[in-house]
Amino acid sequence: MASRLTSAVKLKHLGMAIAIAMAASGSLAAGKKVEHKVQDPHYGDTLFHFYQEHYFTAITGLMVSQHFQRVQKHADEAELLRGGMLLSYGMHREAGEIFTQLIEKGAEPAVRDRAWYFLAKIRYQRGFHAEAADALSRIEKNLPPELEEDRVLVKANVLMALGDYAGASAALNAVPGIEKEISEGTTSAHLYARYNLGVALVRNGDNAKGAALLDQIGKAPTPPQATEEFRSLRDKANVALGLASLQADKPEAAGPFLERVRLNGPQSNKALLGFGWAYASVKNHKQALVPWTELADRDASDSAVLEASIALPYAYGQLGAFGQALDRYNAAIDLFERENKGLDESIAAIRSGKLVEGLIDQNPGDEMGWFWTIRSLPQMPHAGHLTQVLSQHDFQEAFKNYRDLLFLTRNLQRWKDNLGVFNDMLDNRRKAYADRLPGILEKARDSGLKELSLRGAVLATELANAELQADGEAFADEKERELREILHRVQDELKLLGNDPEAAAACERYRLAAGALTWRLAQAYPVRVYEAKRALETLDAGLSEAKAREAALAQAQRDEPAKFDRFAERIAELGKRVDVLMPQITALTQEQQAALQELAVAELVRQKERLAAYSVQARFAVAQLYDRASKAKEGSDAAK
Repeated sequence: MASRLTSAVKLKHLGMAIAIAMAASGSLAAGKKVEHKVQDPHYGDTLFHFYQEHYFTAITGLMVSQHFQRVQKHADEAELLRGGMLLSYGMHREAGEIFTQLIEKGAEPAVRDRAWYFLAKIRYQRGFHAEAADALSRIEKNLPPELEEDRVLVKANVLMALGDYAGASAALNAVPGIEKEISEGTTSAHLYARYNLGVALVRNGDNAKGAALLDQIGKAPTPPQATEEFRSLRDKANVALGLASLQADKPEAAGPFLERVRLNGPQSNKALLGFGWAYASVKNHKQALVPWTELADRDASDSAVLEASIALPYAYGQLGAFGQALDRYNAAIDLFERENKGLDESIAAIRSGKLVEGLIDQNPGDEMGWFWTIRSLPQMPHAGHLTQVLSQHDFQEAFKNYRDLLFLTRNLQRWKDNLGVFNDMLDNRRKAYADRLPGILEKARDSGLKELSLRGAVLATELANAELQADGEAFADEKERELREILHRVQDELKLLGNDPEAAAACERYRLAAGALTWRLAQAYPVRVYEAKRALETLDAGLSEAKAREAALAQAQRDEPAKFDRFAERIAELGKRVDVLMPQITALTQEQQAALQELAVAELVRQKERLAAYSVQARFAVAQLYDRASKAKEGSDAAK
């Protein structure tokens, strides 16, 4: 059966795939192009960090925005995005609750089926097979073709993991074209489906049909453009067929299968070892020397190489070449001792923290993420020993947990430092408030707001009276008031002249000038009344604003100290929470590091146990050879 990591096709960045697939509208699921506009800025900020793969920043920012109801225009999309990111951290239960709530709210069928599909994949990848089967059972018929094809693979893998090989066979047999000849157009999903179907059939007792499907994959031509994924699966199928033939005591049938395996590849060592045993099983030990000699010179950290190291002298012994057999057995014993010593050095380095700390140093990252992978290896005494350790799915997952704990430690320490800064900021604000308040109060007292209010009331009364009497002179400007004063003086002078005939002309000129001024004031009256009212309204507005500020100032004197106290309490409370969490995270980090190191050590201990078994066999074989030589010498001496 394909491994969990292989069967979860392209599972990396699945959180992003889920969110993109589900947060879009249902028409996207139907293959239509959807124009997606961000209407809430805070949701756009979340998406920015999300597409930068800063998932922790994205999800924490999103949850804050949801708490303050800042993403109301994208409420469902935001929840789907949050569910996808929770899945990316392996929090499938929490994500399942989100999906269930959205489904109960009436999500579109396409969105609902995608939710359950991705949830099933994550549950399977995390080893929750029963829960994965439950999620798969909720999917109806609304997945696009490419996801529907992969759904069948996931379902088959889940059923096989649960031991239901008959059910897995039935599911895979339903894949269209599953039994057609393999061609260049055969997709990788079809290849995995065939492989898993073959394994399921064999384990369900239908050996002939299962072997036929595996044989199709094993003998499929490999064009130059074939992917490494295809080549590896082809090798895996051939190794499975070859080893199955050996176990069924059919060594002559194993050879053709194992010959198809590449000389250099992930399965090559197993194939060379099996190829040698296929020849040895039919007493053709001379031919067995060829693959075993090639294999014995490879990296001794592989268990197949170790087995070949004692299989090779066994073949020499069967051919009667006892001298070469003895040399090879002694060389194997030396190899086992060196390898055992190297394993001890590797175990010591791992327990000292060199492996875990080196992996962290070589694989830095600012964010935590479930699908982060190891890309660079640290310097270790024997790097070859890391192959078996790092290839373990359990080690990879445990290391991700350890790395995330370190991120949380840094995050909490950052918050602890920030809380200190916030306290300093609060102290500065308290001091600034205390320093500025006396000056502001003094300015408020000197503003003459009360006098201005009284003056405004007088002006309002005068305006009302002038408007009631239609008194244009009340709105005269300074120049017009000067003219009016001049005319009043002229009038007084004319009165002194009495009925003097020479004053008649002057009186007429006075009358015309006074009439012109009255006409001018009457013409300007409507406009000036309007402007005066606007000015008075502006004055009232200014006075109202000044009064509001005065009230706000009085309110601030009551509220600001309380606000400072609330901020101080909140900072203190957060500081206590950080202080409680940090020791817990530190303890968990230490426990996780210890567990991670023991997980790595356990694999190396298993290699030491294999070495011990091989060493015993080699030493026993050497003893037999010496015993045989001793008896032969005794027989020769007796003949003399």
